[in-house]
Amino acid sequence: MQAPAIEATNLHKRYGPLTAVRGLNLSVNRGELFGLVGPDGAGKTSTIQMLCTLTAPSAGHARILGLDTVKQAGDIKKRIGYMSERFTLYSTLTVAENLDFFARLRRVPAAIAARRRQELLLFSRLAEFQDRQAQHLSGGMQKKLALCCSLVHQPDILFLDEPTTGVDPVSRRDFWRILSGFLNRGITIFVCTPYMDEAERFSRVAFINQGTIVACDTPQNLKASLKRDLLEIRAEPLRKAVRALESILPAGSINIFGESLHLAVDNPDADLGRVAERLGQAGVKLVSARKVSPGLEDVFVTYLKTGDSRPDVKAYAIAPTLAPGRPNSEAAITVSGLTRKFGDFTAVDRVSFEVKRGEVFGFLGPNGSGKTTTIRMLCGLLMPTAGSGRVLGEDMASSAQRIRSRIGYMSQKFSLFNDLTVEENINFYGGLYGLSGSRLRERREWVIAMAGLKGKERWLPRGLSGGWRQRLALGCAIIHDPEVVFLDEPTAGVDPLSRRYFWELIQELAERGTTIFITTHYMDEAEHCHNLGLMYGGRLIALGSPSKLKTELITGQLLEVVTPDFVRASEVLSASPACRQVSLFGSTVHLVVDSGAALDAVRSALSSANVPVKAVNVIPFTMEDVFISLIEQQEDRVSPSPSPLRSRER
Repeated sequence: MQAPAIEATNLHKRYGPLTAVRGLNLSVNRGELFGLVGPDGAGKTSTIQMLCTLTAPSAGHARILGLDTVKQAGDIKKRIGYMSERFTLYSTLTVAENLDFFARLRRVPAAIAARRRQELLLFSRLAEFQDRQAQHLSGGMQKKLALCCSLVHQPDILFLDEPTTGVDPVSRRDFWRILSGFLNRGITIFVCTPYMDEAERFSRVAFINQGTIVACDTPQNLKASLKRDLLEIRAEPLRKAVRALESILPAGSINIFGESLHLAVDNPDADLGRVAERLGQAGVKLVSARKVSPGLEDVFVTYLKTGDSRPDVKAYAIAPTLAPGRPNSEAAITVSGLTRKFGDFTAVDRVSFEVKRGEVFGFLGPNGSGKTTTIRMLCGLLMPTAGSGRVLGEDMASSAQRIRSRIGYMSQKFSLFNDLTVEENINFYGGLYGLSGSRLRERREWVIAMAGLKGKERWLPRGLSGGWRQRLALGCAIIHDPEVVFLDEPTAGVDPLSRRYFWELIQELAERGTTIFITTHYMDEAEHCHNLGLMYGGRLIALGSPSKLKTELITGQLLEVVTPDFVRASEVLSASPACRQVSLFGSTVHLVVDSGAALDAVRSALSSANVPVKAVNVIPFTMEDVFISLIEQQEDRVSPSPSPLRSRER
């Protein structure tokens, strides 16, 4: 009988006084897709590095394919692939040269390497870019190339540490399509991910917290472990609904999911009546309500909600105060024909839009679509090639120095100095913005409270979890009470609970009058924005509120197919002429049809293929459905005859 692909027994990892992993036990079968999820700082990366022989355990032992990770590390390295969160590519080498380099590094014979390179280029849709340097690829394309480099020697086990962090939904779909192909060949895949919809597809999922696995089972069994029922309600305004329901529901039973609330209740029928009555008393409109099955994110939050430091924003005072959720009619940002070229490449192409004061404006788009370049021009860090951008009435090209004291900017890398302590980082940014004396002390205390860092003032940022670093970086960006805040993918790579707390801060800032300009690849976050702009190829292709984009820019009806064989269902429905757009959505299948009359055709196609179906529901469009639909429309215009390898799965 073959040994498990991965075994860990009483595994510990200590870094000085810090214990990152404590008494960890797990076993992963060969050919399994296994997921490790947990909050930031839970020990995920330390675990995966010990299993990959990159670091030795402080106690306990692990075996990979029956080989000891300490005594037989060299033999293990030949048989595994590893892609870290900060993956390795050689920026000045082309796509093909990177693949050739990693093939030689792995000692793959030249003829076999050439055949595998062509296969991987075709499979990843990178063939037409094989002569492009890696540094000139979008983030999503770089991720796909790094994955191909990890697969070029055909490993028995592939370890992936947050492989899709920071990439858009379309690129994530492509990434998982590549993985599905190799999973079908019998490879074992071990994944750490912050995306709960990805974890829904795993054979088994382990929840890790404070270095210990607290639950490990199939996604179905983990979801069944929740004892309370879930109500999904849509109410307007959403945050007012949360405040109203907090007075009648137990702490921790209300969770925001995009534009919906999930309420954990004991008696759905009776509790729905209480909820409707309370919302009516508070002047909140109840749009819809239904009982729903829990998702893995519900399980994650239930297990871990008490394990993080909840931010405290109540002490925050800002001069302009608006009614909650009501932007001012005055423009905070005005963009007209904004263009930026780098040589012959046009990164931003004649973009125009307006953002009101107190508005949360979401800027969406695939990797490389021009979002960050636009932000950098609006912050005065890049000069436009043509057009103009005005922030708070000032032209950013000519008045950048004067306006910077009135704006805040948080970049993708969090803009922290790792060799300065938490307190020193705060002091540095406070001084940069001209704060001193009692004002600096006051604002420093607020940042520490807001970030949940009381008692950690002397810690270095690299010793903090991602959620703590994220909130510290936000505090440093807004320590001077800016009127406009630019946030470039601020939640990339942080766990779902930290993301929720972060958005509580964003909503508090907006309600007090701060204008928020934010980019994100999480489509549930886009639901929180007042208005959205969708970029593609440097151009603005859609602009409007989330509800407008979902009702005016996409036609037909959205069906949700609930089936245990969701991969096969996706394949069958993709071939059906009744379905216009098919994509995996966690462990369900979403498909767009022209009308409800297509329900019979959908059921018939699945029945003919012997795919078991639990339910087919008509559901509202999500922003992720809209995003994928609009991007695919743009791709079809660029390439009207898509490759037969093009998949709709994500």
